[in-house]
This record gives sequence, structure tokens and C-alpha cells, in this order.
Amino acid sequence: MIKHNHTISNWLLMVILATLMAVTSLSVDIYLPAMPQMQHDLSGDIELTITGFLVGFALAQLVWGPISDRIGRRKPLFIGMILFIIGSVGCALSQDIEQIIFWRIFQAFGACTGPMIARAIVRDLYSKTKAAQVLSTLTIVMAIAPIAGPLIGGQLIQLSSWHSIFWLLAAIGTVILLSILFLPETHLPPQRVVSSIKSTFSTYYALLGNWQFMRYTLCVTFFYVAAYAFIVGSPFVYIDYYGISAQYYGWLFSINIIGLVMVSFINRRLVMRYSLDLLLRCATIIALVALLILAILFYWQIGEVYSIIILVFIFFSMNGIIAACSTAAALNSVAKIAGSASALIGSLQYGSGIISSALLAWLSTDSPATMIVIMTLFSFVCAFVIFLPHKGANHPH
Repeated sequence: MIKHNHTISNWLLMVILATLMAVTSLSVDIYLPAMPQMQHDLSGDIELTITGFLVGFALAQLVWGPISDRIGRRKPLFIGMILFIIGSVGCALSQDIEQIIFWRIFQAFGACTGPMIARAIVRDLYSKTKAAQVLSTLTIVMAIAPIAGPLIGGQLIQLSSWHSIFWLLAAIGTVILLSILFLPETHLPPQRVVSSIKSTFSTYYALLGNWQFMRYTLCVTFFYVAAYAFIVGSPFVYIDYYGISAQYYGWLFSINIIGLVMVSFINRRLVMRYSLDLLLRCATIIALVALLILAILFYWQIGEVYSIIILVFIFFSMNGIIAACSTAAALNSVAKIAGSASALIGSLQYGSGIISSALLAWLSTDSPATMIVIMTLFSFVCAFVIFLPHKGANHPH
């Protein structure tokens, strides 16, 4: 474990790290209730604002990861949050779909530094099992964002326009920027990568060829394809298809995060008693079974919206195990390049939402069927990957 270079209380460190990890979900979830209204006002496929954000988010991490391995964690965070604030203001001032897609991509180039570097800091400070426990704790704290986001967004569009949501994001970014002043530098000069930039970026090639690392990374990636299918599709399913108001949609969305928090809390104890592989296999099977039951019930028109609420709740709850355990196991296999490894994990994990949002925009229907099929298919692939055997691989250094 690396010692902090200056004193900071453990609870404050956890709050700052959780806030950094929550930037992504907050940037997406807070305007979900406003998506139908935004689509009407901007006259375009509003799903592409999420696609654009995730494209920028995925690509930018691949740049910031090696940079953080070379110059430390704090400087990239400062720059990233400044870019996030500028992008949020740009979104608030947008008048058409092209403008807001551009600024969402710009916004993502800064937002991605939050969760990527937070994961790297956890790996800087903690061992494999302890890292999984800490990540579970962070999940509990950061769950405030996806719970509060849709609720706040739903209330704001009742009182004002959707533009106010992005002004709020700019203000939140400013608070996060100030909080970084209290964050210690955990990647000190003796541990930093000193090779050339070109060789540093070649690390990604080695990571992609490391099956032990990729097995866990692909597991969480495919789970997030399924999760983003719900995140992007749920506003239209609940608000347009079932006629639920934007205000109450926020509550329905938040129910899923409560399940995630509960399982994350339990997982803090489970990781001390069982192997991460066993926990991942159990969690992926539970998630898959829940979605298979949902697909069957929807096909036979049993339960309607109640089936979606209950079974998606079970599916989302498993993220409390899958995200923490897969990330901890993956980073543990490549400890010396945690920044680059964290960037690749984040790029694939959150970039997976590009697949979901693009498929939903392309296959858009008036029924929840498309969303359910995408979720079930990729949940199956997620479970399949983690059940594949380990293979020998040389760890990149």
C-alpha cells in the first residue's frame, strides 16, 4: 500500500473518490426525464447525445490513462474537470441537436478523468481483496448520483427548461474541481512510468492480449451494454409507452439504484469470504435469469410494467458485485500500469453504452421489446465470458 503524501481523513478520501466515480452516471442520468422534451425541442434522435458522450468518454480515457501513469493523478483531474465545466455550459447554450452532441462529446473528454483516475487511485492504495471492498463502499456512496439525478432532473423540467439541468452540471463540476485540492497524489515519482509516450501507449496492445485482464474487463463491459440499454431506453418505455410522468419516472429509476446499494453493502463482506470469480459467476447468472424471465413474461404480456420494474431491479442489483469484483480482479493482474489499465476498463465499460444507444436509435420501436432483447442478449454474453476458463498470459509491466 502506498502512503499518502499528505494527510487526508479516510472518510473525505472516500467521498471525493465516490464523487469522481459518480460524474459519469450523473452526466447521463440527470437528464433522462428530459429526453422526450429535448427530442421535441431539438428535432433529432436525442439518444445520440448519450452515444456522443460515451464515444468521447471512451476515447479520451485511452489518452488520459497513460498520461496519469507518467505525471500523476491530480493534474489530469484538474484539466478534466475544467473541460467538463466548459462542456456543460456549451450543452446549456445549445439550440439544435448538432450543437448539443458536439458539446456532449467535449464534456465527456473531461468527465472521463473522474472515474478512471479514481479507480487507479484505489489500485495505488489497496491490494486486490481490499480494493474490491473499497470499490463496493464507493459504489454505495456514489449511488447517490443515479438516485438523485433523475429526481432532480424531473423536478427541474417541471420548474424550468432542460437547459437548467446542464447549468446545474456546470456548477457541480466547479464543486468537484475545488474538492480535488484536498486529494492526495497517490502515484508518486518513483512509481511513475518513465518510458516514451509511444511505448506507453503500446501498453494497450499488451493489455488486450492479456486474457486474465480481458476476461474480467469483458465481463463488466457486456454487463454494461445491457445496463445502458435500460438507461437509454427506459425514459421512452416508462414515459412514452406506459404514460408515466417524467416526475415519477425518476422514482422508478432510483429503485434500481437502491438494489445496487444493498448488494454492494453485502458484497463488502462477501469478498472477504469467497473468491471474486465465484461471486462474479453467481451474480451474472442471477442477472441473466432475471432478464430471461422478463423476456418470457413480456412475450406473454404478463405483468406489463410491473414485471419490468421488479426484474430489472434484480438485474441492476447485481452490478453491486459485478462492477467492484471484476474491476478489482482486472487491475490486480496488471498492478504496475493501473492508470492505463483503468483507462481501458473504463473505455470499454462505459463505451459499451455506445452499442446500446446506437442499437436503440437504429431499432427504435413503440414497444419495450427492443430494450429487453438487447439486455437479455448481452447479459448472456457477460455470463458466458466469466465462465470461460483462465488461460496463461504474460502480464504487461
